Amino acid sequence: MLQTTKGIILRTVKYGETSLIVTVFTEHHGVQAYLAQGVRKSKKNSTGLLQPSLLLELETDYKPHKNLQRLRGFHPAFIYQSIQENVVKNSIAIFCAEVLLRLLPENAPMQELFDFSFRFFQLLDHADTMLAGNYPLFFLLKTGEIMGYKLKGEYSENTPFINIEEGRFTEKETLLAPLNSDDTRQLSDLVHADETDFLLQRLSAITRNHLTDWYLEFIRMHSQHLGQIKSLSVIRTILH
Repeated sequence: MLQTTKGIILRTVKYGETSLIVTVFTEHHGVQAYLAQGVRKSKKNSTGLLQPSLLLELETDYKPHKNLQRLRGFHPAFIYQSIQENVVKNSIAIFCAEVLLRLLPENAPMQELFDFSFRFFQLLDHADTMLAGNYPLFFLLKTGEIMGYKLKGEYSENTPFINIEEGRFTEKETLLAPLNSDDTRQLSDLVHADETDFLLQRLSAITRNHLTDWYLEFIRMHSQHLGQIKSLSVIRTILH
């Protein structure tokens, strides 16, 4: 069945002499793997459109329950103005694409997460590079929240700690993956902040690293999908 859908490229792997296998987070069917046949020998050299984080309109030969779908055609759904040339933004975009790749199950439509992710990459493209430091943590927390890993409660005098097993702010200190008081308070503020306030928060690289590590561990504890994020070390070097 010929079908058109928007998609976010998550991973591209060479296949044979001329083809690619492309993993895509699609609007209609969630994460799908596609065979892009012959694209590496094409005179148009369209492989540049099949890089992680790019936003495309896809024409596919969709067959339910098939592990590898056929990609008939593709073109940009949004043309980046800065992400591909800007090292900071490109590194953040690759990190966010990898978060989706590691976290999402295959063949599971997630319209809310797709809409958020599609808009996020456009927002990142327009962002001031000097203010982009919070984007990876924002994407991680929001993605986790949409997928059901939302932290409960908030920091207060009565709940000054956070329990990673229960995913909530609590009155009792825990020995498992503790956060110091400042980081716990900051995490609470971020969880309850709107998009603009979150992205403009003045966070040190140390604080961002602590909160990112803690939240990744929280997701790993409650999910079977998330593995190691290889691009994490890259953004830490760039956003030091």
